[in-house]
Amino acid sequence: MKKLLAIVQHRKGRSPGQRFRFEHFIPALEAAGYEIIFSNIISEKEDKLFYSHGHYLAKLKIVIKSFFLRLRDLRTAGSCDLIFIYREAFMLGTTYFEKRFAKTGVPVIFDFDDSIWLNDTSEGNQNLAWLKKTEKTADICRYSSLVTVGNQYLADYAKQYNKNVFILPTTIETNYHKPTVTEKDHGRICIGWTGTTTTLKHYDTAIPVLKRLKEKYGERIYFKVVVNSPEWNRDIDVKLVEWNKDNEIYELCEFDIGIMPLPDDEWSRGKCGFKGLQCMALEIPVIMSPVGVNTDIINHGVNGFLADTEDEWFEYLCNLIDNKELRIKTGNAGRKTVEEKYSVKNWETRFIDKIKSL
Repeated sequence: MKKLLAIVQHRKGRSPGQRFRFEHFIPALEAAGYEIIFSNIISEKEDKLFYSHGHYLAKLKIVIKSFFLRLRDLRTAGSCDLIFIYREAFMLGTTYFEKRFAKTGVPVIFDFDDSIWLNDTSEGNQNLAWLKKTEKTADICRYSSLVTVGNQYLADYAKQYNKNVFILPTTIETNYHKPTVTEKDHGRICIGWTGTTTTLKHYDTAIPVLKRLKEKYGERIYFKVVVNSPEWNRDIDVKLVEWNKDNEIYELCEFDIGIMPLPDDEWSRGKCGFKGLQCMALEIPVIMSPVGVNTDIINHGVNGFLADTEDEWFEYLCNLIDNKELRIKTGNAGRKTVEEKYSVKNWETRFIDKIKSL
């Protein structure tokens, strides 16, 4: 059996990107004869500390511990057949570990699904942003045998530094993401968003249009946010649910309409449409900003809607609120799109064949 060393930040099931870029391929990799050595450096206990404000001494201890864990990984790497790195091996600006992994002679696969060569430090660590070196992404591309990315925009960046670039869209396990019966709020329409505290700033851009909708529809509609935090300090009432992997599908299925607003900037152009794809797989009609890969995913008016201006957001949301048949039709088309183009089933063989070629 071949060994694949997975160099990741978080424990299994915690990080959306890590889950949907790598973790749900693990069963197929194991079936193909790979033993997965999963090496994360941030534990569940350390997680909230690391992404909160302050706690600098505790964060320093996490960094030091992580350094020694990666030294252990270097000793393990030589006996492996493949090394997979998601985003970076270490949270600081150094490429020491990626360079050492490359020198083992074991093929290195480097995967990323955001414009990580730009600075987008989490809110809790803004004061420590100077410790990061975003330009190290280019160096990691150079050290790698294969770079896998989520869309063409990211591929265009990676190809400047590595000729072996493979576009692997963020994929959905359709046997897991499938519509389930959930309690509805007395016939009221639920407009939902899911994400993390680092992407809540994107939800904020939709708040003005959501307030307009509330003025028009009143108690006919309500807003739901599923996020990895129990705190809400926005100037709009929402049904706030703290994300939990055990019930995420149930909570998402309460949505009647899913939204994915994004600003049109360099960071957002690297996004891979996950929030929209997740809703589409659950037959929830979506409205997304026409930014980056979203314009490839959405056939406007067929499997979803692309809204640019506030007036467009308001119009398309009103159309879906007022027309149940349109919601059903659009949701069904969205599910079909995911099954045909963005399912794990459709991509796992291509992904495994690509890494076998190394």
